[in-house]
Amino acid sequence: MLPRRREPDLAGLAAFTLDPGGRVVSWSVTAAALFGQQAPAAIGQHVCDLLMTGPGQRELVGHALAEVAAGRVWAATVAGGSLGEGRFAFRWEPMAGPGGAVLAVAQRAWPQRAPSWLSEATARIGSSLDLAETASEVAEAAVPGFADAVAIYVVERLLAADELAWPRAGLGTAVRRLAARLSGQVEAANGTALPPGEVVVLGADSLRSQAMATGKPVLSSDGKIAAGCTSFLAMPLIARGAVVGCAVFGRAPASPAFNPGDVALASALAARAAVGIDNARLYDRERRTAQALQRGLLPGQPDIPPGMEVAHAYLPVGDHVVGGDWHDIIRLPDGRAALIVGDAMGHGPEAAAVMVQLRTAAHTLAELGLPPGQVLRKLDAMAAAMDPAAGVSGIAQAGHLPPVLVLPDGATEVLDLPPGLPLGLGAGSFQVTRFNLIPGATLALYTDGLVESRTRPIDDGLALLRGALSSALAEPGSTLDGACQTVTQLLYEHGEDDITLMLARTRQ
Repeated sequence: MLPRRREPDLAGLAAFTLDPGGRVVSWSVTAAALFGQQAPAAIGQHVCDLLMTGPGQRELVGHALAEVAAGRVWAATVAGGSLGEGRFAFRWEPMAGPGGAVLAVAQRAWPQRAPSWLSEATARIGSSLDLAETASEVAEAAVPGFADAVAIYVVERLLAADELAWPRAGLGTAVRRLAARLSGQVEAANGTALPPGEVVVLGADSLRSQAMATGKPVLSSDGKIAAGCTSFLAMPLIARGAVVGCAVFGRAPASPAFNPGDVALASALAARAAVGIDNARLYDRERRTAQALQRGLLPGQPDIPPGMEVAHAYLPVGDHVVGGDWHDIIRLPDGRAALIVGDAMGHGPEAAAVMVQLRTAAHTLAELGLPPGQVLRKLDAMAAAMDPAAGVSGIAQAGHLPPVLVLPDGATEVLDLPPGLPLGLGAGSFQVTRFNLIPGATLALYTDGLVESRTRPIDDGLALLRGALSSALAEPGSTLDGACQTVTQLLYEHGEDDITLMLARTRQ
């Protein structure tokens, strides 16, 4: 539980006692932490030899001791000497009882230690690249540690159209509420929670609009702004030089109104929140772009000739949404089907861009009715042309691993094909190998990520693939799609590269 802001944060206070002459009588653990001196070394020393060693500080100590001896409290902010870096606030006062002892309390005045809730929030915000989760982290940090209510908004045009523009003064702005958090008393006064995801249009004179238009904090004590709160602070969220949204904090009547010191704390929180939210926004944009690219690149509902079944699966490696693997199924005018599987080097959008060019070219050439060898030569990828009516298939490959043929009885065979050089190495021709495809037999085309890794030789991977195909296809009631998914998931457990698997079967 984060400390309530109305409770004093005593973690930074240090206490020690002095005799009337200024020698240390007791030295607390907090004093040792603040000044770096342990009790055995401090007790018995004069405060002017231990801490107040700077110019003029001996005279200052003499005045302080005289004030306390007269029954008065002495307070001052002191720097220099053996105190260490920064400035320290001291308060000396007389202790009750005989002896004239002095109670000294000290705290670092500058640079101030960040409140515990802010330190924890700074470490936590941005740990996720999820937009809603990041905003929720900000809201949870603010309530109850800093405010009784908070709402986090992002400019709607930024999410909907990716338009990064500074909101202009005098104009209302559409914003989307990403997260909100209310204390019990504020929620009871409102009668309802503030749902995330709601888009609202702000008036030009609202606190949120003013904060975003000016890029500066806006304070208000207008209790009519929202039920349950009497003090408000609107902070712009600025990342990479642009306003991406705003945060609005509220305090209930039982809490102290916001002051300039609170503005400094809110600025620190808002700065961290803005960067975290913008990073999440950018990640979400890139991911949506990649997903759209993937949907556009991978085959849709294939047009499969009668007498054939085709199933396919694609899994990118790691956090990538798209990669260099590609496959296509093209129905040809004469009743045949062209099956193409390719693998561009690398992962991610760069490999996907190369894959787009290869896939488009292969699709165009196959539709011209060219045999597999000429398709590969014209591209200068593995290509197969299947004729389900005649039960014949012709296959050519360019640097790919050979296909696996699974017979109806479950026996498997790795087809012996001329290897062919990878695309781009200038091979003059690619030899087409023809073979009979008996009814019920399944042809498996795949990329090397399915069978190869740093810890698994290709031969072991091929053996695993053959066993997985035979087992999955022989499973009672199994479908070609189900077998494709089963095999892909089984081998993906060991995968370190993008995976593509295409299964084609002639119906019995």
